[in-house]
Amino acid sequence: MIFWCETEAEQPKMTALKKFERLEATGLWRPNIAEQRREVVVSLGDATLTITDIPGRVLAHWSLAAIVRLNGTALPAIFHPDGDPEETLELDASEAVMIDGIERLLKAIDRRRPRPGKLRLILGIAVVATVATATVLWVPGALQNYAVQVVPAVKRAEIGVALLGHMARVTGQPCMTTDARPPLRKLAGRVLGPNRTDTVIVLRSGVQQSTHLPGGIVLLNKSIIEDYEDPGVAAGFILSQDTKAKANDPLKDLLDHTGPIAAVQLITTGQLPDTALAGYAEYMLTVPDSGDDIDLLLAAFQKAGLRSTAYGYARDMTGETTLELIEGDPHTASDDKDLLSDGDWLRLQSICEE
Repeated sequence: MIFWCETEAEQPKMTALKKFERLEATGLWRPNIAEQRREVVVSLGDATLTITDIPGRVLAHWSLAAIVRLNGTALPAIFHPDGDPEETLELDASEAVMIDGIERLLKAIDRRRPRPGKLRLILGIAVVATVATATVLWVPGALQNYAVQVVPAVKRAEIGVALLGHMARVTGQPCMTTDARPPLRKLAGRVLGPNRTDTVIVLRSGVQQSTHLPGGIVLLNKSIIEDYEDPGVAAGFILSQDTKAKANDPLKDLLDHTGPIAAVQLITTGQLPDTALAGYAEYMLTVPDSGDDIDLLLAAFQKAGLRSTAYGYARDMTGETTLELIEGDPHTASDDKDLLSDGDWLRLQSICEE
């Protein structure tokens, strides 16, 4: 089954699917060769391919930049994440629209990748030599800063999805019941913009309240959704994490933690060591959330047309330590009524129900 609707809104150029607002299909997914294939729903988003079971539970997130077609143009089409051919997704000929959409994405991403050749070889040797010298002569952190400058958005998204996969050992798979998916996308789009409707992810445990990953991914603990009657609280946590990510690049934080060797590998191969990603994922689940820059956050609330009061009281129910957020609220109660309807909010609150 495939659903789509045409829209005039411009989608991110990396998707190469400007005429689609939503694309879904059914397929057969297998996590490894030891398990049976199972029927799943496949959703094509802005940065990821999301695989859910029929009740709507998320089984896997694949980065669009790291999808490989196993069998050329043969049907049924078989895809797998780059580097993990045991995990497969099979789409038969009836899902031609989804197959075509994925193929268009792969071609668009491939066009943006540097082409091999003599110049690339020379530049690669020069980079390796420069990096080797830099590890000895540069001041600490300079190598990481350089890596942050040259890593493209598509690679950041891939790194964020990989970190999420490592976190899943502690957090479990992200929550996503079928009924909760549309309101979550609506809330994310309202707070972050229409091009980021699939970048907010709800987890059952592991994350204390909220955090963020490279690639614009925002993680929320389910308590932010379940324990409050005002969707403005969830909107505030999403906006807070997005503001922090814009002020302090999360990829830089990752590379500062993993060190210069990981940065060298990212610059020269385009990949980070799996052990480095796993270690940083564990760190992310234990480090306390940093405080808000109140001036930056109030400016973000002002720009987004949202109230800061609900978020302020959620952070401190007495309001004593968040008085600036409450008294400095840039909007009135009527300004964020378009966040979610009561029905959508109730559906979203059931996002982690089995």
